[in-house]
Amino acid sequence: MSITNEHVYVMQLDQLPILIGKEVHIKNESIALFRLSNGEVRAIGSRCPHTNGPLAEGIVSGEFVYCPLQDWKVSLVTGHVQPPDEGAVPTYDVILKNGEIYVSL
Repeated sequence: MSITNEHVYVMQLDQLPILIGKEVHIKNESIALFRLSNGEVRAIGSRCPHTNGPLAEGIVSGEFVYCPLQDWKVSLVTGHVQPPDEGAVPTYDVILKNGEIYVSL
């Protein structure tokens, strides 16, 4: 048996400003997208595991986003909250192709 992730078109890359998050909804998943200063695009679950705050509205620093409600620091690579806080959000693979963003579900 093999499981194949589905790559879902989300938007044009130029519609996602650098270091400004954007929340999108794909098949009942709420996902926060971020375009980092190095050009990479990261996708994580859109809600902070502690406050349920909207991570897409958080401040991006390097490969982390700070929850806008209580400054919890969430990795955009692993989805883990930086200790001593605890928790994690799901991460999603992102594919950039011909200036378009696709997220794997």
